[in-house]
Amino acid sequence: MDMDIHCCTARTCLFNTNILFSKTLFTKPKTLFTPSSLSSHPHSRFQTHHLQFSHRDNPTKHTTLLKIEALQENDSLELLIQKLGNRASSPLQLLRDDGDWSKQQFWAVIRFLESASRSGEILQVFHLWKDIEKSRINEFNYEKIIGLLSQGDLAEESVLALEEMKAQGLKPSLVIYNSVIHCFARKGDFDRALYFLNELKENKLIADTETYDGLIQSFGQFKMYDELDECVKKMESDGCLPDHITYNLLIQEFSRGGLLKRMERVCQTVLSKRMGLQSSTLVMMLEAYANFGIIEKMEKAYRRILNSKTPLKDDLIRKLAKVYIENYKFSRLADLGLDLFSVTDRTDLVWCLLLLSHACLLSRKGLDSIVKEMEAENVPWNATIANTILLAYLKMKDFTRLRILMLELSTHHVKPDIVTVGILFDANRIGFNGTTALNIWRKTGFLDEAVEMNTDPLVLTAFGKGNFLRSCEEQYSSLEPEAREKKIWTYQNLINLVFKHRGGPN
Repeated sequence: MDMDIHCCTARTCLFNTNILFSKTLFTKPKTLFTPSSLSSHPHSRFQTHHLQFSHRDNPTKHTTLLKIEALQENDSLELLIQKLGNRASSPLQLLRDDGDWSKQQFWAVIRFLESASRSGEILQVFHLWKDIEKSRINEFNYEKIIGLLSQGDLAEESVLALEEMKAQGLKPSLVIYNSVIHCFARKGDFDRALYFLNELKENKLIADTETYDGLIQSFGQFKMYDELDECVKKMESDGCLPDHITYNLLIQEFSRGGLLKRMERVCQTVLSKRMGLQSSTLVMMLEAYANFGIIEKMEKAYRRILNSKTPLKDDLIRKLAKVYIENYKFSRLADLGLDLFSVTDRTDLVWCLLLLSHACLLSRKGLDSIVKEMEAENVPWNATIANTILLAYLKMKDFTRLRILMLELSTHHVKPDIVTVGILFDANRIGFNGTTALNIWRKTGFLDEAVEMNTDPLVLTAFGKGNFLRSCEEQYSSLEPEAREKKIWTYQNLINLVFKHRGGPN
């Protein structure tokens, strides 16, 4: 038993050639002697007995020998892979030069070709390798090769291997047909996919849920929802009842397509059958409700996800926040930020939500409390933090605080961006004197730098782009394409462009 464990461990850790495939391969440990070498010796029977006695008498020595053999084998594998690492190298020529490869060497090469995006060479290498030793022409090897070709979306090569297999008198398995069917379906060639589904049945095989799940997913990917429904009906008529994976997949595809009624109908089926909703399914339902701005159902889905501790991507969090902003539920932004803090660290987005909640409510006290909390936790400022507070002061027409913060940006190690510039010029339009800040920017050379937008888009969702930014977009888009692309646009370029058409500062 020790002998098996040490040998397998050495191979798995150093080269792991079998992890690529779905089925686990169990190989017997190699010994230092072969039956042929023992039988050829005049005292082979005695040597066999002595060898077995030595194993029991000195297992440590035998284990050491096995380790050495495994390391030598891995050295040869590494050398082979190094040769393949040269793009000019040909695996076919290497195989011809070596004469033959062991099973471990062959599958290491195949794995390398797949990882190096050279799957197109796999079938040729397999042809040459199997022809060297005819026992390699078997269902197991074909199943793995066709699976790899299908994963690489090499549909025609997969079919070629399938036809070769049948010509050899081998019977393709359900796994092989599933690989081919799904490959064509992913490419949108559903006629060929359904052709092989029929061939599968003609060969007395029974399609399973995995067969239909792959088709359902591809129909959804290509937004062929009527065909998707027909596929489910065909699945049921063939006696293959959808399981919880199928139902979750249906909900996900309907969610992605924005088909809320179908999504909810399947969801009710899942609940009535006491099946579980996967966290990924709940996330997609949440996103669908957010996309349509259905706040009550969005919040219900959100609570279920929150209870499951499932992390949400920032883009989805922004979608939720946008729905709250559009529905003037500004206090919910703080709730959202606090909820996120309960399952993650206080990221920039969390602080943005907390500040936005008070900024949209025009609460000086609330803003001050968040700023103090940030200071207590040594949270560095950024353009999003500064511009959120500046926009709130602008909305309040609190020019005193606006001026102080504008002049203290460098103290907070915040570099202004185009949103900051827009805030200053929008404030100037309603009576603010931003000359001092503008002169500092000129003196430091900031206005001659390339334009940057470093503010979280949620801030503009909450406050809008403002007059200056809208003017920038209008004037910039009115230029000819050549004029837009011929130079790197600086802040001063945009300022000149805007005020050239409406008059103002140079």
